Amino acid sequence: MKQKRILIVRPDRIGDVVLSTPIPREIKRQFPESFVAVLVRKYTRDIYLNNPHVDEILLIDDINPGEKNYFWRKVKEIKSYKFTHALMLLPDERINYILFFAGIRKRYGVGHKFYQAITFVKGISRNKYIPLRHEADYSMDLARAIGVKPESLDVEIHLTEKELQRSRELRKKYLDGKKYLIGIHSTSGNSAANWKPVEYFKLANTLLRNPDYRLLITDVDVPAELKNLPGVIYPDPDKKLSLREWFVIFKALDLLVSSSTGPMHICAALKVRTVSVFCPLPAASPQLWGPKGNDNKIILADKNYCDSFCPGDPKLCDFGGEKGMPVKKVAEEIDSFLLRLNPKV
Repeated sequence: MKQKRILIVRPDRIGDVVLSTPIPREIKRQFPESFVAVLVRKYTRDIYLNNPHVDEILLIDDINPGEKNYFWRKVKEIKSYKFTHALMLLPDERINYILFFAGIRKRYGVGHKFYQAITFVKGISRNKYIPLRHEADYSMDLARAIGVKPESLDVEIHLTEKELQRSRELRKKYLDGKKYLIGIHSTSGNSAANWKPVEYFKLANTLLRNPDYRLLITDVDVPAELKNLPGVIYPDPDKKLSLREWFVIFKALDLLVSSSTGPMHICAALKVRTVSVFCPLPAASPQLWGPKGNDNKIILADKNYCDSFCPGDPKLCDFGGEKGMPVKKVAEEIDSFLLRLNPKV
């Protein structure tokens, strides 16, 4: 039987790429002799580094898209791998044509775009998200189309032994004798409903009253409200850390508090516990975007708040402070969540 040579295309944001990580594993489980590559952007490449189920990582933006002959250079590069299948998890017209001219005969994509139809892509419909399933499950539909029968949708990021050792060292350093290391990630890139920074400030001050807790801020661009808090850790504030370096820090945590955002999915992939504030609207709900594969706690705004004050767009919602997502409620959920768990060693 001819070897399956499969290209998984996911050229978008961190959380979306993390949610694609079950696909190579499940392909290799079904077709252990297959060759599996991923096509991603430079800034998400670290998600797939050291992944035992991925044979090659290709980049869509290692050449400036405006550079002369960019298109045909990419066609030539991808054609050299002699892929038999391509799974395009995000509709992208330019990439669609690159894969067509690269000679990949069996191509599968989300939706039914005109440019897909004229290049003979098999469209995989999401049926307007009815019934509502997880994004990782919808993405897996493209693997199902080539015969994969998945056993798990858990996401994964693989650290090296050196990275794991570094994470253990950082954890000991950061804890400095305390029991739990809690990360707070207050920003979301306006991708989901989220508290205003002042609410995270109030949460930090509430948690700092517990003598067992050490807090660490994981935002790259820390909001003014959360800067320079006494007793709070800011990892290498004067250094721009790589994504892999952030993975090492996230792995050191007992728990991350955030909204629905990329670091939440990173922690799920590293099997780090998460407490996440979520909007219940279908487009932003935990059924679609919740963490996958870790021990987690989802906190939703009060139903009365949603019924009375919902702006209709999750990106415009800040949970209305005490009316929708009280700081006290979130702090209590964090306390109870950690109390039933043992601290990491």
